[in-house]
Amino acid sequence: MAIIQSNILIIDDNKEIRESLELFLRRHFSNIKTLSSPKTLISTLNQEDFDVILLDMNFLPGKHSGNEGMFWLREILNFDREAIVILITAYGKVNIAVEAIKEGAFNFILKPWDNNKLLSSIKAGIKLRKSQQEVEKLKVQKKALNSIIDQNFSYLKGLSPEIRQVDELIDKVAETDANILILGENGTGKEFVARQIHKKSKRNDQVFMSVDLSALTETLFESELFGYTKGAFTDAKEDKQGKIEAAHGGTLFLDEIGNLSMHLQSKLLTVLQTKSITRIGSNKPIPVDFRLICATNKPLHTLISENQFREDLLFRINTVEIEVPPLRKRKKDLTIFSNYFLDIYSKKYGKGKLELSKSANQKLENYSWPGNIRELKHAMERAVILTTKNTLTPDDFAFTDLSSNTAHHDTLNLDELEKLAIQKAIKKSEGNMSKAADLLGISRTTLYAKISKYGI
Repeated sequence: MAIIQSNILIIDDNKEIRESLELFLRRHFSNIKTLSSPKTLISTLNQEDFDVILLDMNFLPGKHSGNEGMFWLREILNFDREAIVILITAYGKVNIAVEAIKEGAFNFILKPWDNNKLLSSIKAGIKLRKSQQEVEKLKVQKKALNSIIDQNFSYLKGLSPEIRQVDELIDKVAETDANILILGENGTGKEFVARQIHKKSKRNDQVFMSVDLSALTETLFESELFGYTKGAFTDAKEDKQGKIEAAHGGTLFLDEIGNLSMHLQSKLLTVLQTKSITRIGSNKPIPVDFRLICATNKPLHTLISENQFREDLLFRINTVEIEVPPLRKRKKDLTIFSNYFLDIYSKKYGKGKLELSKSANQKLENYSWPGNIRELKHAMERAVILTTKNTLTPDDFAFTDLSSNTAHHDTLNLDELEKLAIQKAIKKSEGNMSKAADLLGISRTTLYAKISKYGI
């Protein structure tokens, strides 16, 4: 029989009991520690972590009330509220056992004990302790991950009057559970707004589940959002939880909701109406509770008039609308963002202390930024990578101002022509990358790859 890796603490004033328990338990568990008195209990717990604690209920001669055991049980739980404590006594009464369990004891064992029952109880206690530790570990990891994500989105805040109005609206709606629709061009920071709402809400200790609906095909929509059961289709090797179910208790962020087909809009509306999902391959509805936040760069009211978006779905998702202004309307924030990215990428690529010249700043301010903050981020990274100077000048920024006639130069270079076509498409679509991709006859993923390639 394999030895279970675990720490067991035995506290009993009877030497024979301690030795008997230790001898028996060493055959099953890796580490056994004993104490003859609870007086050193707390100092022992400070030095070592135990999976299960076996605690006698009576230590004073002639005392059989169990009060001492109850006192030390409370002390242990005050030290560690999730400690697994099994009380052991030769004077068992139902009322004492009930009180002990109410106080937080894991189990109550009578002397002389049954070895099999004691062993089963300890194993169950260890399993619970390990589960508690795993949950705590996941919480710590989640907190660390959220902290990293928050840092990555922190630059989007800004100080302009336009974004301060957005901040005020975030503060008003965050404490409610109202469904929020965030509008704005690509790259303006719609996901940042959604994360800020979640961070300031009563669900902030739960999951923030982000789903890019534009990345889901018709065939993947249900399996990704609703999940499936084992054997539901050929590749369903095991049960899988969908993203909506995973968002239970937290916030569900549906990005690019304007890209959903009418058929998929109907399925989503059913979920919002019933507050439940049904996995593929199952007939059993699963209740879900989440805060819904959606985002889009498309004019949903126009799409409704064109029969491309359901009006009843819009009513469900936009209890409150928040519009994030484009970067060209937040010029006061441009310097903040530019210096932020300059600092980030100069450190990332080991370029030392870099700064922007006045003329470079002027060029950045004069540009319309159809790709908004995301475009500024790419432009600044490219400039930092390629520069060999300590001060960035206008020549370090390769984007073309499409408002000037210089964009219409005569060239047959394919790369130049492709770059120019992309710039024109972005400008014509006013920064709407989905529309720009449609104009160019390519996918959004391909468009972003080419934007990165040409440093647009």
